[in-house]
Amino acid sequence: MKLIAKCFAVLMLFTLTVNSQETNAPKFGKGLFNLVGQDSSWTMKIGTRMQFLTTVNATDGEDPSSNMLIRRARLKFDGHAFSPKLKYKIELGLSNRDISGGSAFTRNTPRYILDAVVKWNFAGNFELWAGQTKLPGNIERVISSGNLQQVDRSLVNSRFNIDRDVGLQLRHHFNLTDKFLIREKLAFSQGEGRNVTQGNEGGHQYTGRIEFLPFGKFISKGDYSGSDLKREEKPKLMFALNYDINKDAVKTRSNLGSYMTNDVGLYETTINTFFFDGMFKYNGLSVMWEYAERDADDPIAKNSDGTETGDIVQVGTGLNIQTGYLFPSNWEVSGRYTNIELDKTITGKAPENQYTLGLSRYIVGHKLKVQTDLSLLQKDGSKDQWMYRLQFDIHF
Repeated sequence: MKLIAKCFAVLMLFTLTVNSQETNAPKFGKGLFNLVGQDSSWTMKIGTRMQFLTTVNATDGEDPSSNMLIRRARLKFDGHAFSPKLKYKIELGLSNRDISGGSAFTRNTPRYILDAVVKWNFAGNFELWAGQTKLPGNIERVISSGNLQQVDRSLVNSRFNIDRDVGLQLRHHFNLTDKFLIREKLAFSQGEGRNVTQGNEGGHQYTGRIEFLPFGKFISKGDYSGSDLKREEKPKLMFALNYDINKDAVKTRSNLGSYMTNDVGLYETTINTFFFDGMFKYNGLSVMWEYAERDADDPIAKNSDGTETGDIVQVGTGLNIQTGYLFPSNWEVSGRYTNIELDKTITGKAPENQYTLGLSRYIVGHKLKVQTDLSLLQKDGSKDQWMYRLQFDIHF
């Protein structure tokens, strides 16, 4: 793996050196290099981004703790091959958080690949995706981590999102009226999460999402970007329904979480996840909401004789409401309320409520920004927990 990485680095350095005399560097935030084939039959935009995060955690009556880390460090490549109708994207994660999660099912190796997907516009408004990328799940997960309104995603996302997987996706859109846009997204995937190499341990995953935009498209795909940086001159709204079935899933959170094992191997049960979410923007004001619900055919893992193993599917509901206002000075104040209610009779976990107040300074939009937030987490029967975060983002 190290040898491959070194060879890849040398190859990229050679390519950039050869093309440096012919390639005009793009504007800040638009990629490091834009390469174009001599016959224009292919393009490649190369970019990178980093996030530096400081976190302080405190529980009432206890000494606080702090942590500094490179939250994300990534390389991105995208463009088209042979025809503008055939696009591709590759994204590699280099930070410890990005590559963690090695297991026997990933050959106990780091998980460098985030996205490796091709997108083929084969007819009209139809597009076929193939490879590993984000499933068409909840809006907060699909929004890039570099385009978030606050330092990081909410507890609803961390508990319920369906993340990335390997498979096929079919996407289509049409106009109901001159303005009213509807987008449909279907996915068929392995159901095991990203970078699994040991085959399909359970069944397969089926995901469907339909999005409604009654007032037309957002500027610069703003429905999948935090904050109203474009200051929509007219109200824009997107709301969506989403349903995911992971047949014979073997993890506690569908294609995420820990593997469930019993005396004969892996415990399997079908897990269903529902989302209702949306985004509203107008003149610097933004509102995003998500409701999530997860259930399972049999959420309590059992051995062949019926005894419980201790592994449990994290079934329950979550609600997240987030809003912010961007001032003309490009300072933004934001607030978030999150509620998590896992089924206590099954999971044994008490309800959670988190309140977050955020402050952001956008220097060059999401490409260069500083964000900070303060959160209060309250759980029934537990002491209040406070969290302060400060993060710096830079994208090339």
